[in-house]
Amino acid sequence: MENHAMNVVTEFLTAVQKGNTDKLGALLHPEVKWSQPGDNLVSGFKNNVGEVFQMVGTMFELSSNTLALTDIKVLAENGNSIACLIHWKAKHSNGQDLDIDNIDVYSVENGLINNVVVYSEDIDTENEFWIK
Repeated sequence: MENHAMNVVTEFLTAVQKGNTDKLGALLHPEVKWSQPGDNLVSGFKNNVGEVFQMVGTMFELSSNTLALTDIKVLAENGNSIACLIHWKAKHSNGQDLDIDNIDVYSVENGLINNVVVYSEDIDTENEFWIK
C-alpha cells in the first residue's frame, strides 16, 4: 500500500534540496504550524506559510545563500507522521560553519504538510550560528 504522507514529505525534501519554492509552497498547508528550536533569530513557532518563508529567508540571508540540505539519512513513518534525519550545511557571513543533523517530524493531512517540529543535534551551535 502506498504511503501518501511519505510521498508528500519526500517531494518536500527534494524541493528543499532543489530550491523549488513553488513546490514547497504547494506542499505546505497555508496555516502550517512550524516549531523551530532554539533561542535565536529564526527559532520559535511559525503559524503559516508566510512566517515559514520569512524564517527561511532569514536563514539564507544569514548564511549568504549557502544553506543546503546535503543529506536525507532516514525517513521513518508512523501513519500520517514522517520523521526525518537530515543533514544541513551552511557558512555564515562571519566565516562560521554549520554542519549539523536535525530530526524533523512532519505531519501530513489531505496531501499537505500541516505541522512540523524540528529537533537540533546541537542547539547551542545553532543558536550561535543563527545569532542568539
